[in-house]
Amino acid sequence: MKLHSTDTRQYQTITAYDDSGVEINATYFRHSLVVMPETTPQAWPVTSFEALATDHFEIINAAAPDVVILGTGRRQRFVHPRLTAALTGRRVGVESMDNQAACRTYNILMAEGRRVALALIFEDAPDASQA
Repeated sequence: MKLHSTDTRQYQTITAYDDSGVEINATYFRHSLVVMPETTPQAWPVTSFEALATDHFEIINAAAPDVVILGTGRRQRFVHPRLTAALTGRRVGVESMDNQAACRTYNILMAEGRRVALALIFEDAPDASQA
């Protein structure tokens, strides 16, 4: 099987990550955010997994992704289906995983040309307006 590298420089690509934040195209973010391939990363007003509300997922739904990768922090946790009802009602899959797995999965789906939204939760992070 012949493999070809994919040029993803024109897209929002995860270039590094750790427990405190994520680097997208060499810019480091320490706050919760939503990333899609063709748009600038947007601050996501989520301070903790426990604080997730329907409104947070409406923000993602407005971007009309085909699939959502939810990074739930340092460990994998699952959201209640009522929070993601607007997305699943449009037949948009929502996959929960820890942030590191979410970053890797996003890069793969983005490189495949999928309209994927990556929503990352960084708890104990500074307010996005101060980052």
